[in-house]
Amino acid sequence: MTTTVQTLSTSTISILATAGRTLRVSLWATQAHLALAFGFAGVTKAFVPLDRVARLIPWAPDVAPALLRFIGTMELLASVGLVLPSLLRVRPRLTPLAALGLVVLMTLASGFHARRHEPMGIVVNAILGALAAFVAWGRFRAAPIEGGS
Repeated sequence: MTTTVQTLSTSTISILATAGRTLRVSLWATQAHLALAFGFAGVTKAFVPLDRVARLIPWAPDVAPALLRFIGTMELLASVGLVLPSLLRVRPRLTPLAALGLVVLMTLASGFHARRHEPMGIVVNAILGALAAFVAWGRFRAAPIEGGS
């Protein structure tokens, strides 16, 4: 029986290290952008007076105020969950869970906009959902963050 031993050259290792660094930077940038987007959207839906929200978000008058406030609260919590656990290294496994929550939310939102025949709403939700799925995959599998408890 023969065994083959492969050795990695230093240039190959350097390329792999650069790819890993690029992935980590891309994940952090995506997390930050999603946190900002959902943070602003969440604050608007959760705390701004309903008559003003109705002027900002065309579909807001068509849903129950409690549902609108719930969606805003979930977006706001997800925006915090995308960044803080990983940044503080306290339960960083919550970050991909927050991202998965956004994937679910964006899937449901796409269905809502499809029923209303709003193609731009579907496109925006699909893009945000795909970015959240990238964060979930990256933080679960490709580049998880090690941390305390």
